[in-house]
Order: sequence, then C-alpha cells, then structure tokens
Amino acid sequence: MNALSVVLAGGGTAGHVEPAMAVADALMALDPDIRITVLGTERGLETRLVPERGYHLELITPVPLPRKPSGDLMRLPLRVRRAIRQTRAVFDDVEADVVIGFGGYVALPAYLAARAGVRRRSVPVVVHEANASAGWANRVGARSARRVLSAVPDPGLRHVEVVGVPVRATITSLDRQALRAEARAHFGFSDDATVLLVFGGSQGAQSINRAVAGAAEDLAAVGVSVLHAHGPKNVLDLRSPAADDPPYVAVPYLSRMDLAYAAADLAICRSGAITVAEVSAVGLPAVYVPLPIGNGEQRLNALPVVNAGGGLLVDDADLTPAFVANTVGGLLADPSRLAAMTTSAALAGHRDAAQRVAEVAVAVAAEFPRRSR
Repeated sequence: MNALSVVLAGGGTAGHVEPAMAVADALMALDPDIRITVLGTERGLETRLVPERGYHLELITPVPLPRKPSGDLMRLPLRVRRAIRQTRAVFDDVEADVVIGFGGYVALPAYLAARAGVRRRSVPVVVHEANASAGWANRVGARSARRVLSAVPDPGLRHVEVVGVPVRATITSLDRQALRAEARAHFGFSDDATVLLVFGGSQGAQSINRAVAGAAEDLAAVGVSVLHAHGPKNVLDLRSPAADDPPYVAVPYLSRMDLAYAAADLAICRSGAITVAEVSAVGLPAVYVPLPIGNGEQRLNALPVVNAGGGLLVDDADLTPAFVANTVGGLLADPSRLAAMTTSAALAGHRDAAQRVAEVAVAVAAEFPRRSR
C-alpha cells in the first residue's frame, strides 16, 4: 500500500508555521514514508521556513478576512472560490488522506476544500488551535472536523482535546540542567551565575527593553546576570557597568534559544502561544508580559501556566524598572520559590504535543477508506 499522504495547512505567521513544522517532524518520526505536503501563500513565512526544513510546499491564494469594509471584502468570495479550487487540485495531486489545519490564511480554503463534492470524496480534517481564543478559520473548520485539538481547555471551540502547542524537538528534548554549564559558558556567564533571560519575540519589545535596561543597576547590585535579546532594530540605553558587575549580555537576536533557555533561571517575555509553549515545555519559570493590543489573547495564553504556579503575569503598563528591580530581583534572590515555580512550569508544559497531534492525524486517516492509487 502506498504511503499515507498528509496535508498541513498552517501558513502565514510563525505561530501557524512552527506548529505545523513540529507536527511534520513528528509524523516523520512515526513513519519516514509518510508523504507531507504543506499549504502556504507567497506572502507568508512558510516560503522560507518550509523548504529549510525539507518539506514540500504548495502555494495557494491567501484568504485574509478584511477587518473593515473595503474592496478586499467585496473580492473575498472570489478569492475563497479560487483558493478552494487550487486546494482541491493539490489534494487530488498528492492524493491526500488527511488534512491538519492550524488556522491562518490557508486553513479556511483547506477546510472547505476537504468537504465532499459531487464527484469527490471528503478528506478528513484535524484542527489544532494554538491560541486561547480561536480564530475564525478554525471556528469554521471545527464544525466538520473529525477531531479538534487545542492548547487550552476552552478556546471557543466545542469538544476539544487539550494537547498543548506543538514545538520543535530541539526544545522539547532539551535537558536544561545537563546543558546548563555549556550554555552559560557560551554566553559568557559563570557556572554559578543567576541569569535572567529577556526577549520580546523576533523583533524585540521596546517596553520590556526599557523596563529591564532601566533596572540594570539594581539587578547588578543583587548579583543578577542578564541575557537580553532586544531586537535587531532596537538599541538598549544601558549605563556603563562597574568593574565588578555581573555580565549584562545584550544581543539583537538569539539564534540558539535552546542554549538561552538552558542558561536562564527566569525569563521575562511576551505571551504569544509559541512563546508560552516553549518556555513551559522546557520548565523555565517566566514573567509574562502580554502584548497590550489585540483581544487579550496573550493574557489568556499565559493564564494556565500562571495559575499552575509556573509564572507571573504583569500588564505591559505595570512593567517598570521598579517592578523589575523589586519583584523580579526579589524572585531571583529566593531560590526556594524559584525552584517551586520551575517545577510548576515543567508540569504545565506539553512536551509531547507534536507527537500527539501526529498520532491523532494518523488515527483519523485510518478511519477512512484510502483513495485509489
């Protein structure tokens, strides 16, 4: 029998592409003969990320939902029909056995194309929702999906199974304790340092940058070393360090997040779905600072970990140098509390999320008759 053919629909942002790539890797670990096809658009990160990971990418017309009345809204039905037609052609070409959708611009046409037509059988769908509040594409897809998987118990979809957010194996397999000495040497910290990791996503976060940089002197006074990824377009306003200050390592970008996680005792970061998933999966306690715009989704992403005792939640406006100096500095000076938060963070994480999504997809495909090859 020919190999199982799986289509992954998760293009657009890293929040959609990275979980899809993690599941692709997990599928290959289950069965190296599985055929994987990734749907994307020419404007998404998948045009770079998918080929880099060695997977086959098919491009279709993006279907973003305009937020305001405009010409784009008038053209939406035509774009949807064109994208569905293109997606059905991909399904036929690769003889798709199952579709896994992660939301985003390509997910809606994938869900609609998977439905049975007059002369074609349906393709079973598995939906994964990474965010605490489901997007409109996944709300549509969940209505006809065979299984609906999610990061949290109530993302606004019915009959969900909580599996966590799939993240790459280099993160889920990370042994922070075993890698700690190598990681700290890599960044120039002593083996017995107390290390605060600070990052705000790939572009940094200016409010986080200002607050932590403003507390640099106070952190140094209590012996805290800092590893701070400030973003490639941002510059930190740091005072000149004293001769005996612990290191404050400021970099535009961290290409080795595994080493950064292993080196750190605590993180200050945003609370996007992927960030929360990675930080909790490696068992790193964190101070989560939700993005102050949007629908409050980032706050909801962090709540399960915070409620479990694995982190703190602070509003962007309340993250001041004084908060960093007093609350964060105080936490780093309390080993027993930090150890308890580390344990709680690890228990709240989902290291096996990618494997569980892959196993569900294979099981769903097995429930349906194979296409004639």
